[in-house]
Amino acid sequence: MIRVHLFISGRVQGVFFRSTMCQKARQFDVKGFVKNLPDGNVEAVLEGEEGRVAGLIEWAKKGTFLTKVKNIEIIKEDYKGEFENFNIEY
Repeated sequence: MIRVHLFISGRVQGVFFRSTMCQKARQFDVKGFVKNLPDGNVEAVLEGEEGRVAGLIEWAKKGTFLTKVKNIEIIKEDYKGEFENFNIEY
């Protein structure tokens, strides 16, 4: 089990990125959250089996058909198991 903290930049707000990431995370059985940041970027914390987390990160590199991802900063953290599901935070 792994945990990663993502900071996603580009055109990632107002393009259904968070809602679609939430759906995809549930399909991948990844726990955590995603939220918009005031600077126009998106932050996400993902916890789960390494292959499933990697699959969600691969999706995030492209996002929705409206998304233009410029960069994803990926920070590996110690797994905490603190999430029961995946949610959008506001």
